[in-house]
Amino acid sequence: MLELKTNVIPLIKKLVPLHRILQNLQSKMNFQQLVRPNIYNLEPYSSARDEFQGQASVYLDANENPYNNPYNRYPDPTQRQLKNYIAKIKNITCQQIFVGNGSDESIDLTFRIFCEPGKDNVAAIEPTYGMYKVCAGINNVEYRAVDLEDDFRLNAHKLLDATDNNTKVIFLCSPNNPTANLMDKSAVMEILNHFQGIVVIDEAYIDFAQTEGWLPEINKFPNLIVYQTFSKAWGLAAVRCGLALANSEIIALFNKVKYPYNVNLLTQNAVLEQINDKQKNLWVQQILKERQPLIDKLKLLDVTRKVYHSDANFVLVKVVDANRIYQYLTGMGIIVRNRSKVKLCGECLRITVGTGKENRALIDALKTFPCKI
Repeated sequence: MLELKTNVIPLIKKLVPLHRILQNLQSKMNFQQLVRPNIYNLEPYSSARDEFQGQASVYLDANENPYNNPYNRYPDPTQRQLKNYIAKIKNITCQQIFVGNGSDESIDLTFRIFCEPGKDNVAAIEPTYGMYKVCAGINNVEYRAVDLEDDFRLNAHKLLDATDNNTKVIFLCSPNNPTANLMDKSAVMEILNHFQGIVVIDEAYIDFAQTEGWLPEINKFPNLIVYQTFSKAWGLAAVRCGLALANSEIIALFNKVKYPYNVNLLTQNAVLEQINDKQKNLWVQQILKERQPLIDKLKLLDVTRKVYHSDANFVLVKVVDANRIYQYLTGMGIIVRNRSKVKLCGECLRITVGTGKENRALIDALKTFPCKI
């Protein structure tokens, strides 16, 4: 018996690499089946800046005006310098980064890469960020919305049951917008382990959740795409710069389909100049410091019926009359978001955590709201 074990062990060690190779081949075959055939076979446009990468003294290749430097030159279509910086911050490779015009470009590209119009469908939680449904409509893709449970919990079984062989993408927003809560990790893991299509986790608000999120998992799950943005914690909403983070094969498809110069020079330079991890962390800590007192004070108001748990830089609040309160606050120069028409968010206002002064102005205004007419 001992001799048999001794002979078998070397054989097993030789078979394991083969097993892994077969797994990788199967993974690539399944991945190819997820991509629209015309996209998979697409020959991407090659710009002048794609064909030459480096520095030169004379540029006569792109039909540019030779005057008004640097704005006369096309920007780097691959955003190499910016990606190098992002890769260090995120602890991933440049090949795992797509830089887009806000997160909305990444959403639209996800539909165009993986969903055949008029045939395929996507599934998403409800309520959630509205652009998933809008992009589905623009791309003529069926959108299957699955209601969250009480207190906006994710039911993985219900979401998976809504899928079929033509479901190419599941969209999850965590922390979710407008509900502000993180999706339960075990529920998300169940979806990643059982769904054979693309799983998107939108982490626009992840910096306020005090958790590392799902970015570290992109090397474990080849079908996972994580959206992140510079609009929220980084304070760069006006710059319009978002990220899709995934395995290099998916990112290569994003780069194949995107427009050649999708991120302009001003945006690239602004992010490089403003991207300061230390400053971002200070802002996040200040916002979190203001969040809990705001929640506590909202709970004490006569207009408040419920304040939902928040893992984001905003709070969802159920009030006595969302429409009247919204108009009342608007008249006082205070703008919140009325979400009362969103499913499961009846009589709810979404309130961003502002500065201490802004939060006090809101609370003082709500204290004077006439609950009874």
